[in-house]
Amino acid sequence: MTRANPASPARRKEAWRHARALAQGLATAAAVIALAGCEDKNTFVAPPPPKVDVATPIQRAVTRYVEATGNTAPVKSVDLVARVQGFLQSIDYQDGSFVKQGTQLFLIEPETYKLKLEQAQAAEVGAQATLKQAEADFRRQADLVQRQVVAQSTLDTSTSNRDNAQASLQQAQVNTRLAEVNYGYTKVSAPFDGIVTAHLVSVGELVGVSSPTQLATIVALNPIWVNFTVNEQDVLRIRAEAIRRGLTVADLKQLPVQVGLQTETGYPHEGHLDYVSPTLNTSTGTLAVRGILPNEKRALLPGYFVRVRVPFDQDKNALLVPDTALGSDQGGRYLLVANSDNVVEQRKVQVGPTDNGLRVIESGLKPDDRVVIAGLLRVIPGQKIDPQVTKIEQPQASAK
Repeated sequence: MTRANPASPARRKEAWRHARALAQGLATAAAVIALAGCEDKNTFVAPPPPKVDVATPIQRAVTRYVEATGNTAPVKSVDLVARVQGFLQSIDYQDGSFVKQGTQLFLIEPETYKLKLEQAQAAEVGAQATLKQAEADFRRQADLVQRQVVAQSTLDTSTSNRDNAQASLQQAQVNTRLAEVNYGYTKVSAPFDGIVTAHLVSVGELVGVSSPTQLATIVALNPIWVNFTVNEQDVLRIRAEAIRRGLTVADLKQLPVQVGLQTETGYPHEGHLDYVSPTLNTSTGTLAVRGILPNEKRALLPGYFVRVRVPFDQDKNALLVPDTALGSDQGGRYLLVANSDNVVEQRKVQVGPTDNGLRVIESGLKPDDRVVIAGLLRVIPGQKIDPQVTKIEQPQASAK
């Protein structure tokens, strides 16, 4: 009788199956334990509130302005024309030069008109002599009639001769005056201080033949006008403020007008209001306004487009925030404000003008509100934040 070999292939195969099953069970248990450990470690923990810079608005006095775009215009601009006929004898200025009032600019063939003046003066002297003789004859005839030496008709004739002599003298005096005026027109002079444009005629050219011939144009640059328009809403605001302060139209004309060129910083040129139209333009809904400014250095030339502002009111307790703190949506402009629980609220506000780089908030904000001034993209209304209190930096004041 023979025994089975314990190291036979069948027994070895059975042993390997048991070992493999045991290893798989141990691996499954290890995986379950590992998964259980991972589940405990991945439990969700809420992130801390984001740190956001907040600041209370700056509160200070702010001057309110009406701002507009205008253009400069000369106070005086006159075309120089030839008022008498003749050949242009001389041009006595340099094109584009500044001249004083009374400076001779053109000369138009004066000899003819000088001779006509002398002729009229001679006729006036003859008329004076005739009148003198007629008056002497009148006095003589009056004396003779009084003594009844001659008839009354003789005195009547003498009286008529005296009256005709007086009329002739008056006519001669008028002719002399007209000759003087025409002779004066041969010299074209500057009617005021200003710049004279390039001449439009040449020496030797016949001018004033059938109508006055334009010779050049003279333009006054000091002072200078600035024309601009104000919209109806600003007109109502200014009128309401004027009524509140008891200002008259004369007082409004003393309001300063500040002007800046497109290439200048701020508003370095200042004058005052000169004219306000009594009616609004119904097609544009605007009011025409004009200011007048000194222009000694001729920095402003007629025709410039300029920035204009007129101060009309001062808010002593205006609230200001950086422009970057403002957001906008379909409902308008808003600020993000942290409440007492450090929860962000979206606050609708009405904005005003900028003042030295900060935006004036007209309504919707209180002086003690904490406004989010940085990190707006990390903040959602209704979310709690970790406010980092800071101060709003005041930008450098713009040049005046």
